[in-house]
Amino acid sequence: MGRVDERLLIDARARVLADLTARRQATAVAVSALEDACVARQWWAEQWPEGHVYVAGLVAQDVQDALFEAVGRWPMCLDCTDGPVHSLYIQPDLGGPDPVWVCEETGTLAAGLGFLGKV
Repeated sequence: MGRVDERLLIDARARVLADLTARRQATAVAVSALEDACVARQWWAEQWPEGHVYVAGLVAQDVQDALFEAVGRWPMCLDCTDGPVHSLYIQPDLGGPDPVWVCEETGTLAAGLGFLGKV
């Protein structure tokens, strides 16, 4: 098992933090969940070096899961105005390569990971 390139985790952290900030969810609880996810995925990536393309999306999913348990859904879909309130989710399911946020109701692409504030 090898050491993970720190840039991989820095990139994942920055992208998820950008999305948390864009949706005004960069709270102490969220940032703590992000730090925990980065630590867990560092270990995971050390065990499976070929999985580096999945790390950023998996970190986003980990934070999403932690926030759901602690404070509720994140990130919410802002594009759909009809129907029930719902979230975005990371696609592809494994979190990569090239993870994007997708509307859970329509399957429509909302933004790339790290770009929720740029739409």
